[in-house]
Amino acid sequence: MANIDSQISKPAKPKWLKVSISGGERYSFVKKAINSGNLSTVCDEAKCPNKSECWNNGTATIMILGDICTRGCRFCAVKTGTPPAVDLNEPKKVADAVLKMKLSYAVITSVTRDDLEDGGASQFAKIIKAIKSLPTTPMVEVLTPDYKDKHLQTVLNAEPTVFAHNIEVVERLSPQLRHSRFSYKNSLETLRQASKNPKNITKSSIMLGLGESREEVIASLRDLRDAGVKILVLGQYLQPLKSKAPVVNYVHPDEFEQLKNEGLKMGFEFVASGPLVRTSYKAAEAYVKSRIKTSDN
Repeated sequence: MANIDSQISKPAKPKWLKVSISGGERYSFVKKAINSGNLSTVCDEAKCPNKSECWNNGTATIMILGDICTRGCRFCAVKTGTPPAVDLNEPKKVADAVLKMKLSYAVITSVTRDDLEDGGASQFAKIIKAIKSLPTTPMVEVLTPDYKDKHLQTVLNAEPTVFAHNIEVVERLSPQLRHSRFSYKNSLETLRQASKNPKNITKSSIMLGLGESREEVIASLRDLRDAGVKILVLGQYLQPLKSKAPVVNYVHPDEFEQLKNEGLKMGFEFVASGPLVRTSYKAAEAYVKSRIKTSDN
């Protein structure tokens, strides 16, 4: 397939790639809960194509530590610059929003904060604990930056239900598309460290349609399994802004299904794979809930 930096013609969006339209009573309810706490969501900031579906189902992925990232990746729509000071009341605000939305499964992610000594790991820990202290005791999934060692342990000590960190793209494309402070190997090390405790449910995601070959995707799947990742997510990259990396090709649903089967053969516990699948995916959430319920019995 073509290299992401080569001159390519823009592929036509296929008919089977349909994005839902916002609206509905439940959608408004979620929007109000988010706005009342002056919170950001990755749904908005990253221009997720599933925003309408998720919000209409009463769920949203809350983005902590502000909405300005200290890094800038070529595929991401989140703003880059100098972030504001950490909001000390954020743990309570997030917990209140989770309670208002009546979530049984909360997903928390963040911008990358290289300006903070611990990268914001302690804020993740405080928010996990605040959500888990709610009377409804929701499960908590976190999608973090590339924490390692003591900062990673700070997050893990708060005992999130699922720990996620995305390698984002195959190894060859990582230097082209991710900020220079990220690296494919460092991301694998984050996941490897998080997976050392077999009780931890680890998760990672890869975007397709950026010029990768099938062989490169399979190699990345093997790398993730070797790192101990249990849940795999594969989705189609969609260009969020004209200034961002272009789509090189649209991967057919049949190929997503084939890659799902390959992943299951490799030993992933669960694989979510499809054009509009994203890291915070309802089917993966349902799997985790069933897994936890089974282990508790």
